[in-house]
Amino acid sequence: MATVLITGCSSGIGLETALAFARRGDRTYASMRNAAKATRLRERAEAESLDLRIITLDVTDDASTTAAVREVESAHGAVDVLVNNAGVNHVGAVETTPLDMARAVMETNFWGALRTARAVLPAMRRQGGGVVVNVSSLAGRTWSVPYGGFYAAGKSALGAVSEALAGEVGPFGIRVVCLEPGSFATDVHTNALTREVAEDGPYGADEAWLRRFMLGAAEGAADASVVADAVVAAATDPATPLHAPVGEGAEAAIEMVGKVGFDDWLPQFVEYAQTLAGPRPTAPEHGR
Repeated sequence: MATVLITGCSSGIGLETALAFARRGDRTYASMRNAAKATRLRERAEAESLDLRIITLDVTDDASTTAAVREVESAHGAVDVLVNNAGVNHVGAVETTPLDMARAVMETNFWGALRTARAVLPAMRRQGGGVVVNVSSLAGRTWSVPYGGFYAAGKSALGAVSEALAGEVGPFGIRVVCLEPGSFATDVHTNALTREVAEDGPYGADEAWLRRFMLGAAEGAADASVVADAVVAAATDPATPLHAPVGEGAEAAIEMVGKVGFDDWLPQFVEYAQTLAGPRPTAPEHGR
């Protein structure tokens, strides 16, 4: 029986992952920034008579992160498995996205995962083992789509730090895995950090087009439970590689990066996106 701490459990992958570990009989701590949003998770757990604990943990806050980790450690000595799942999506142009919003994306998707990992590592080292599973994204391994730059930047950074961390903590018996899911049926697109963009601005219509594509791509996507199963497998199978793509076509998408340059890939992406979102808007007049 392992002690498992999961971030971002109010919906989607985090919720399904908490249920998956609880079904195994692990001591499961499902955390989220606002515990008032735990209703769906509680109902699902009660329906299956699962035992899991719901705790408050805001990955963007040092004190909240430390308090949550210490709560788990005071009861069980150490976290055996940390699942860094908390994340936010973002759609916005590099030029016009307010810097405070860009920083907020990085604060959750990169610094939040790092903050939580740093909090659990001392006790993991003392006990001589543990697993850190960082839930990243294919966006961190493939070409960045227009208006998805800050999201991809955070996920790319998370992958790079995961590699360094794996080399550093491996001698202490600690494994690091960076899962890279493709598109799955979650709330990540509808809950994206965004702002109203004027349609007549330099990027407005184009940004709206990209949003339509993302929502279209999510329709009919595989259930988030597929990723939850991959998280459990990564936590329990020492043979799991550090970079572990998840989902149909995920490995092929990563392989494509080594075969097709960005300049050739972008027209292909636009052509595909137009099948879901309609024609890409014509660029506005120069200088608008």
